[in-house]
Amino acid sequence: MLELQSWPNILSSLLRGEDLSVADAAWSMEQIMVGEATDAQMGAFLVALQAKGETVDEIVGFRDAILDHAIPLPVNPMALDIVGTGGDRFGTVNVSTMASIVCAAAGVPVIKHGNRAASSDSGASDVLAALGIDLTLSATTVAEILDVTGITFAYAAAFHPGFRHAAATRSELGIPTVFNYLGPLCNPARPEASAVGVAALSRVPLFVGVFQTRGATALVFRGDDGLDEMTTTGHSHVWEISRGLVTEHDIDPRDLGIKRSKMSDLTGGDAAHNAAVVHSVLAGDVGPVRDIVLLNAAAGLVSFELAQDPSQSQISILDRFRTQMLVAAEAIDSGSAANKLSQWVAATRG
Repeated sequence: MLELQSWPNILSSLLRGEDLSVADAAWSMEQIMVGEATDAQMGAFLVALQAKGETVDEIVGFRDAILDHAIPLPVNPMALDIVGTGGDRFGTVNVSTMASIVCAAAGVPVIKHGNRAASSDSGASDVLAALGIDLTLSATTVAEILDVTGITFAYAAAFHPGFRHAAATRSELGIPTVFNYLGPLCNPARPEASAVGVAALSRVPLFVGVFQTRGATALVFRGDDGLDEMTTTGHSHVWEISRGLVTEHDIDPRDLGIKRSKMSDLTGGDAAHNAAVVHSVLAGDVGPVRDIVLLNAAAGLVSFELAQDPSQSQISILDRFRTQMLVAAEAIDSGSAANKLSQWVAATRG
């Protein structure tokens, strides 16, 4: 740790190629979250950090500072979040959003964290708004909706007001920064189970390391095609984290009875288009979109089961995925998933 935490010392350390300690990283992010950092200091910091390359300790420090300044979300943390980093540039339909609704319909409490689209036409909040979900809710109401429906949405822009201090600098820089990767790690509910898709292979070790350091339960995955989802166009690589241990898996969708798809089968559009896709999938339409939703819902269900029972890691991951895909399919085909969405919309409007 630096003897004196100041912007000149932090920036000089980064320019020398030195990694920050957790404490120094937390101090830096706290300065940003409370609005004490100038635009010049933020810009220099983000560029120097990007040029050096982030470490797990730095991400842990940033995450801790962001969560310390987040609006509290008073809920039972034994819940699931399914989220992706974005940035894969493929413009697919909102897979994690549909998978979240399916998992909730299967009886798993879901606290989805997300924001507006950064690299596609429709992010999580965009499609949820198009589906009729009211995003302008207080933290207390967001928590109450979870109690009533078993699913709720923590809108990042509302729960992390400190982010606004960095918005102009990030926009003017016009390059990816550490903020692009922090979102999926900063759910204010701090759920016990996570299923996180990471588009950039180089960033996977950061996510795995943060979950491992915190003793959390998570499935971190990336499609070999570059999707920040479990993909159906080819293989997916999965890092399973439980009690500090990491197990790597390679999953071919054909081993789960899923036909290979083409990326064009999964491409979405704007929020209205993607909302229509959500309704059609939850109504029981079959095809490539349903397949990828079932696969990603299974990833969420596997993660939640692992959080409740770490001994699940002793069972073949393919067997666990097969079991949970059947659960997800039943949630759709029984009408539970469509009803869950209707219930959720009504609760936010009530």
